[in-house]
Amino acid sequence: MTSTPPRVALIEDDEDLRVSTTQLLALAGFAVDAYPAAAPALAAITPDFAGVVVTDVRLPLLSGTELFHLLRTRDPTLPVILITGHGDVAMAVDSLKAGAWDFLTKPFDPDVLVAAVTRAATARALELENRKLRAAALAEADDGLIGQSPAIERLRAMIPTLADADIDLLIEGETGTGKALLARRIHAAGKRRRHRLLGVACAAYPDALLDGDLFARVGSGSVVAASRGTLLLDDLDQASRALQARLTALVEARALVTPGARDTIPIDLRVIATAAEEGARGEDAIAPALLYRIAAVRLRIPPLRERREDIVPLFAHFVGESAARLGQPLPAMSGAAQHHLATHDWPGNVRELAHFAERFVLGLDAAVAAPDDRPQSLPARLDAFERAAIIAAMGAANGEVGAAIEQLGIPRKTFYYRVKRLGIALGPLKRAG
Repeated sequence: MTSTPPRVALIEDDEDLRVSTTQLLALAGFAVDAYPAAAPALAAITPDFAGVVVTDVRLPLLSGTELFHLLRTRDPTLPVILITGHGDVAMAVDSLKAGAWDFLTKPFDPDVLVAAVTRAATARALELENRKLRAAALAEADDGLIGQSPAIERLRAMIPTLADADIDLLIEGETGTGKALLARRIHAAGKRRRHRLLGVACAAYPDALLDGDLFARVGSGSVVAASRGTLLLDDLDQASRALQARLTALVEARALVTPGARDTIPIDLRVIATAAEEGARGEDAIAPALLYRIAAVRLRIPPLRERREDIVPLFAHFVGESAARLGQPLPAMSGAAQHHLATHDWPGNVRELAHFAERFVLGLDAAVAAPDDRPQSLPARLDAFERAAIIAAMGAANGEVGAAIEQLGIPRKTFYYRVKRLGIALGPLKRAG
């Protein structure tokens, strides 16, 4: 299987020189697109042009240096090699300072031109490959499923298919594996994304609010408000029997049935539920009548200990995310952190790994202690993390409390409560800003 030859866009108004240079570059293994003027070349060279531009400086209407500056506004990394006469050297040097790849003076040595184009083409190939990797990383992060393990790749590949399939789903896995995140990604990738995703924290939902909130005939918290969207039942295995009974009636009828009301309200809902794995949640934790109705498709997110190849990519993602959010520089990897990543079982899974990355960014030594070190208690470590996060947010916000609260993403009352509990003196932090 042969690889695609690197491309060269050659702009030269002298026909004889254009033909001979095209032949020279073609013999050197390049695919050449030759143009007699800058305008048609400008129209053909896209920001993702997989090659090098070689242009004469003196061209009719639009000069080679003007072409270079126009191309630079599209893609500052596109290599442009200028061919100049002796009188244009100063102009070429200015372009070189502005980012041109190289310039050659006429008459140029053919071997020098081929060598310059070869170096530029290699650099261009590396740049485009890095773009692909960055785009893939961003897409992976957008999917919320970072990693290269076979299990994660299978789940990632299933998202487009499941997104537009109007069937209910049950996502199973240990705590912290990202079950709700996967559910939200499936919703966001499908046709129902134009409508609401209503999340219900089943474990904490009080029975007293069933009729007045979740199953009310009106209201932003009612299932009626999510019609044509998705109902996310988080931790369904921890829902009360009363809640499960009402959900069973809803799922079966696809309508809101209100006690005492004569009519029902039809609701177009897709249901996605999350739960602990079957063996861990206990028999009949989900009422069979409800389970059979929502588990048309069952997905399992494996714990981190079963996909250890995903730990380092996830950690790198969380470190970058935390450093940006907390206004901290990216720290160098320590031996203790490497040991922890390699040997810890991660019972809290992705959530625990994200918290570890935050502590690592904040330089809390206890969080990356070597095995022989005596660790702090969990409450002490949590307090240390919260204290460092608040102080870092105040610093990043230049002492502005409102901006720090917004960066931390917590309510104002919660912020002041934690400041008081942790004994943080806000005065010096405000003055420092």
